[in-house]
Amino acid sequence: MKSPVHRCRDVEHGRGQAWAGNSFLQPEQRIPISKDAITSSSASAMWFIKDACGIICAIITWLLVFYAEFVVLFVMLLPSKNLTYSIVNGSLFNVLAFLALASHLRAMCTDPGAVPKGNATKEYIESLHLKPGQVVYKCPKCCSIKPDRAHHCSVCKRCIRKMDHHCPWVNNCVGENNQKYFVLFTMYIALVSLHALFMVVFHFLYCFEDDWTKCSSFSPPATVILLILLCFEGLLFLIFTSVMFGTQVHSICTDETGIEQLKKEERRWAKKTKWMNLRAVFGHPLSLLWFSPFSTPDHGKAETYQYVV
Repeated sequence: MKSPVHRCRDVEHGRGQAWAGNSFLQPEQRIPISKDAITSSSASAMWFIKDACGIICAIITWLLVFYAEFVVLFVMLLPSKNLTYSIVNGSLFNVLAFLALASHLRAMCTDPGAVPKGNATKEYIESLHLKPGQVVYKCPKCCSIKPDRAHHCSVCKRCIRKMDHHCPWVNNCVGENNQKYFVLFTMYIALVSLHALFMVVFHFLYCFEDDWTKCSSFSPPATVILLILLCFEGLLFLIFTSVMFGTQVHSICTDETGIEQLKKEERRWAKKTKWMNLRAVFGHPLSLLWFSPFSTPDHGKAETYQYVV
């Protein structure tokens, strides 16, 4: 019985012979492969990357949201004399914060589209019934058959289908299966940051007109420090997540991932309309479920992937 390493080497040797038999293959020649053949067997299981940097960044993200929650509730809303203002803004802020954290959790714990490890064996290649001169691409790092538009992530140690980038803030790659949740995360964080900034401005104006000792249950110096920190946090995350949200929407509409744009890879896939690209990521038909982190998008059960040859 050969080890996985030796089995991978056999595949590489076979690929070299195939190229030698036909050195002028057209780039549009492809082998259609069922999606089920390249879907990770653990796609339905819990997905979590054990990366120290990513885990720390994810924890910091949650702590920053909890800090904003603390300042909004205990510094601005609960001491407010306007009950309607407190209820409306408190409800809106908590809903946005909850959706942001739920989106973050789904983006972090969803398999982004990992290709099964070690499936680039000689037996499996032979089962594809390749024509003479046809080859498949193999990732030498994880010993897997590499479908078109898949890239290897050095942090996840897997090839990811339609990988856009690896984001330490969600401790995961942004790929085919979790891009929706990442887009929702950036959108809700931007909205909750904008809402927090508006409330900070109004609270400062209210405190300047009234006695500082009556507009907060904390001392005036502590209140000012807490509000300034929240203002800085909100402004920083508003800018960062707004840029990320715009970048992701543009990437979806053009159907070109961040890595493909960075590497300026040649477009080998069929061009679709912006609406079709949006539906492919968020699921279809268009509904409020697009904005729900609890709704799993239907990427199409009959969809096939192709190995470039």
